[in-house]
Amino acid sequence: MTIDGFAAPSALVEHARRFRAEGGVPAVPRVAATVLLLRPTGADFEVYVIRRVAAMAFGGMYAFPGGGVDRSDSQAHLNWAGPDPTAWGERLALDPDAAQAVVCAAAREVFEEAGVLLAGPDAATVVGDVSSDDWENARQDLEARRTGFADLLAGRRLTLRSDLLLPWSRWITPEFEPRRFDTYFFVALLPDGQRTRDVSGEADRTLWIRPADAVARAKAGELNMLPPTMVTLAQVAAAGDLTGVVEAAATRDAATPITPRLDLNDEPRFVLD
Repeated sequence: MTIDGFAAPSALVEHARRFRAEGGVPAVPRVAATVLLLRPTGADFEVYVIRRVAAMAFGGMYAFPGGGVDRSDSQAHLNWAGPDPTAWGERLALDPDAAQAVVCAAAREVFEEAGVLLAGPDAATVVGDVSSDDWENARQDLEARRTGFADLLAGRRLTLRSDLLLPWSRWITPEFEPRRFDTYFFVALLPDGQRTRDVSGEADRTLWIRPADAVARAKAGELNMLPPTMVTLAQVAAAGDLTGVVEAAATRDAATPITPRLDLNDEPRFVLD
């Protein structure tokens, strides 16, 4: 990553050139949500990243827990704490149902992929450890769609803590990719008493790492990342500490989409216009 952009993997360059030569039609992006889980470490903080398995879209790349919005995410009737869907819609420039779907997807995906549940018995508390066999069975049922997220919370008399999700940004996959996502990025502090677990079959490696270290290792070629991941890591690192991240999130534009453009000149690079 330099002032001129981001180096692009050769496979993506070849695919982009073929897409342009064949006059490809861009796929419609699927709405998605992803969450940067953060935790303190001494005077600093770390972020949780996962490496997608090779068989998945963007396989082999490090990213954050997340995934696509389900239809049930906008239809769920659940106890809700924090800004209501109308207020979320104003922040994300979405109608209330669509905003609810994005927020629910963020909370659901971070539970499915990292075993962290942003919910509690009431609007002021969060559940503690959710790594027991009972909770793991519930997570597996949710992941397999044998139950819905609202049903899981209602069955345990829990309230979704939407206030624990802080909107950060929005990225749309470049037009040449066959699978495209319109992804809302959130940050969230790891709740006290909870821990991340490598439970998802969508990742083959997970790690906690300082955001600045992750960026440095990505630049050195040790960790493969796409522009949205690298930029977001650099942004949270620049906030300085967890308090700074929370303060920065309050004023960020999380509605205007960013789409990396692949410049196919002599040295192909991703560019952020």
